Amino acid sequence: MSGKVIHAGTQIGCPHGGRAGTAPTPSRGVLLDGRTAVNDSVVHTVTGCPHTVDGVPTPCTSIRWSPPTDSVRVDGAPVVLETTPALCYTAGLVPQGPPVVSSVTPRGVVCG
Repeated sequence: MSGKVIHAGTQIGCPHGGRAGTAPTPSRGVLLDGRTAVNDSVVHTVTGCPHTVDGVPTPCTSIRWSPPTDSVRVDGAPVVLETTPALCYTAGLVPQGPPVVSSVTPRGVVCG
């Protein structure tokens, strides 16, 4: 799998327009343009998702990444690339579609 590495400044959202932020996590060694590289242990929390089903609010609340087991690792966990499979989930862990990665810095590290 190849693609640009997602870092703490990457703009990520759910397919319904919500925005995802990362919980602050210290990385012991990998910074991209001064920002922490994201591995699959980082929690992405989604806010502002307006999704409803039959008039009932069912917003996305989190993103879960599924990197291949042979991925490059940071702090022992697989690095998340813009091409890494992922899904957005409700609070009840109902999948709602893939996240939208809208901005990965072009100067970042590229794996592949």
